Amino acid sequence: MKGILLALAVICSGTVIAQPRLITQATINTTTTVIAPDEEDVSAIQNQGGGGGMNFRNFGDGETKSVTYLKNDLVKTVMKSDMGRSTIIRDNNKKLTTTLIEMMGNKTGFYSTDEEAAGMRKRMDSMMQATRNNAADTTKRRTARTTETVPPEIIYTQETKKIAGYVCKQAYIVHTRFLGNKDSAVVWYTPEFKLQNVSNTGGLSGFANLMGNMSANPYEKVDGFVMGYETKMPRGRNMIVEVTKVELAKEIADKEFDIPKDFDVKPMKEMQNMMQGGGGQGRIMIRN
Repeated sequence: MKGILLALAVICSGTVIAQPRLITQATINTTTTVIAPDEEDVSAIQNQGGGGGMNFRNFGDGETKSVTYLKNDLVKTVMKSDMGRSTIIRDNNKKLTTTLIEMMGNKTGFYSTDEEAAGMRKRMDSMMQATRNNAADTTKRRTARTTETVPPEIIYTQETKKIAGYVCKQAYIVHTRFLGNKDSAVVWYTPEFKLQNVSNTGGLSGFANLMGNMSANPYEKVDGFVMGYETKMPRGRNMIVEVTKVELAKEIADKEFDIPKDFDVKPMKEMQNMMQGGGGQGRIMIRN
């Protein structure tokens, strides 16, 4: 009997040890590369919409380097690319997201609560739904929307590779899309640890709360911290994300999450009103 109890104790102990440890303070460097298709007609896309409005042709294309700072409930992500620099500061305790942008020599920013961001997302969804309802194939689109609610599936494999000094395991996140069609994203994760309030870095992860995307993040279900992933994007693009450096012992000062005084930061609603009032004549270009 004692032998059985001892064996169970060893098994339970091994199970506990195998669980990823939860990290509450870390600095993560990440590189995101968005690859456009070779056959893309650049001139046609650049000429869309004439001279007004925002030109998304090069937005996010190429390489973007980011640094994510985590300290308890605070998360700060700084992103730098050929297009410029932006910073997103997330206070999970206050449910507040602040976005800072350096644009054409100006330093501006806006903040929003989760409730405000969710409201904006709801309005966007309503506009998209109205567009779908006006389409000729309304029935087909309604069927497609139903399949979008299927939760993603995570499939683990035995493949491994080393990323930023960690031996990472491979998994696939399988999404069910329109009419039941499926696509998958390759994920590499370390089972050694998970980060509090951060399931993954790079890509569009910093904008999740900004756009009101508080729904379940599939990366949160992975059995460890996501160190790299590859996924398809609209207009034939591929996005490759990989962590390049992990610092878990480095102390992060509280002032790292302070809003710089030289930024003009306004509520998101006020910023929206200003942009709408401009009549769409401006073009947003972020520069270093």
